[in-house]
Amino acid sequence: MANVCVITGGGSGMGLEAAKCMSKDKLIVLSGRTMSKLEGAVNELKELGFTAYAKTCDTSNRESVKELVAFATELGEVKNVINCAGVSPAMKGTQESILRINALGTVYINEEFSKVMNAGSVIVDVSSNSAYILPSMIIPKKAYALADTNEEKFLKKLIKRSNLAKGEYQRKGFAYSLSKNFVVWYAKKCAFEYGKKGIRVVSLSPGLIATDMGNLESKDGGMLIPFSAEERMGKPEELGFALATVADERNGYLAGVDVLCDGGSTNGMKEFKKKK
Repeated sequence: MANVCVITGGGSGMGLEAAKCMSKDKLIVLSGRTMSKLEGAVNELKELGFTAYAKTCDTSNRESVKELVAFATELGEVKNVINCAGVSPAMKGTQESILRINALGTVYINEEFSKVMNAGSVIVDVSSNSAYILPSMIIPKKAYALADTNEEKFLKKLIKRSNLAKGEYQRKGFAYSLSKNFVVWYAKKCAFEYGKKGIRVVSLSPGLIATDMGNLESKDGGMLIPFSAEERMGKPEELGFALATVADERNGYLAGVDVLCDGGSTNGMKEFKKKK
């Protein structure tokens, strides 16, 4: 039976770059919302010698995620899932849509894929260094567990907290940071739950990356660049390699943690380049 690697948000950016770093003996399934974009990415992979497939999926919809799982399992055994699907404050949408895609989408991906994955498989959830920006005292972490039991109450509590910010972009930015902080927490939670089955779960938090999404955020998120060690944005291929490395089965003891891959900007801002 063939081994399958599923990458959500795989039509471009770091998701597609991660696919290029995977072993060519695996079948690659790229998912996203736009089939034409996915088909272009699949053709690019095929030209590089990969066996790849496209499957549309809205990760904020559990039924759509189930369809992706069914598609992948028909091809073989799912060994790697890299969940890159997500939206940022500068993109069209609301606080609720940001939370549904980034936070609840992670819940659906992890829950549904873990049902069909076996020992030795890996789930990598992509977060963001924005998860580290908010002071811990204003993060409603007690509400995070509601994502598994009462989604509407979960959304209501996080939207209410994000409404403390002034201005539409700021409120969406607050919701984004909460959604990504949740991803870090949820990946850790899943690591201990799924670890009993031998499924490894880890999250990775990129900084500002020169992708379409990153470039949209550069106007406001660009303030972090001077705090990074090399004072630059990350490259999609750098994050792709990092994701593929984290998702590699040989990295078997890396679980229940977040890999902060942001060029040092978080630590620079908090300590080493902190303004006096």
